[in-house]
Amino acid sequence: MKCAKAALKYIGNGTVIGLGGGSTIAHLIRFIQEEQLDIKVVTPSWETKRKCEGVGLAVIPLSEASAVDVAFDGCDQVDAHLHALKSGGGIHTDEKLVASMANEYILLVDESKVVKELTYEHPVVLEVIPQALAFVMHQLSDAEKVEIRMSSDKDGPVMTDRGNLLLDVYVKGSQDSVRLEERLKGLAGVLDVSLFTSVVTKAVVASESGIREMTKHGV
Repeated sequence: MKCAKAALKYIGNGTVIGLGGGSTIAHLIRFIQEEQLDIKVVTPSWETKRKCEGVGLAVIPLSEASAVDVAFDGCDQVDAHLHALKSGGGIHTDEKLVASMANEYILLVDESKVVKELTYEHPVVLEVIPQALAFVMHQLSDAEKVEIRMSSDKDGPVMTDRGNLLLDVYVKGSQDSVRLEERLKGLAGVLDVSLFTSVVTKAVVASESGIREMTKHGV
């Protein structure tokens, strides 16, 4: 909640902002509404869209947005190089699109999410077209483990809005994150991956002692 409050200083009236998903973003939506900021929202998250519309914030369809002033999101881990790993929602392809559209892409995180280097305790998620499933899994034979994400609500795998599959790829720690993202995204049939090594511009970090900011040039 602290980092959500701190994010308000980056939001001006008349701006278009990008919002990811999660509880911190939900707090930010409430703060924006309380401050009565005149903004428009772009989001890849169905739940965030619902919350924004519920408090009267204008939401622009992602397909109609060409630029974003500032975008906010969470992550599972972020390191000192501002390399981030996300694995939960499976909407990383659209989240990375929003990040690329934004002048600033800012992560809002708790201190517990900050590490010196990504440890890969969480899987890297790949969005894969169904026709490429066998090929991609064969190319990932050197990974620790590869799992097709299965649905808890139906008999079968989770499908993205584009009808694609999600692969949870577990890799060893101490990876060169930039090279890993390039390799995984470069596989034919992979739309995008949940490693964000080039788009994060800043992280707002909340701890018991207060708020600090991380940038590519240091803390």
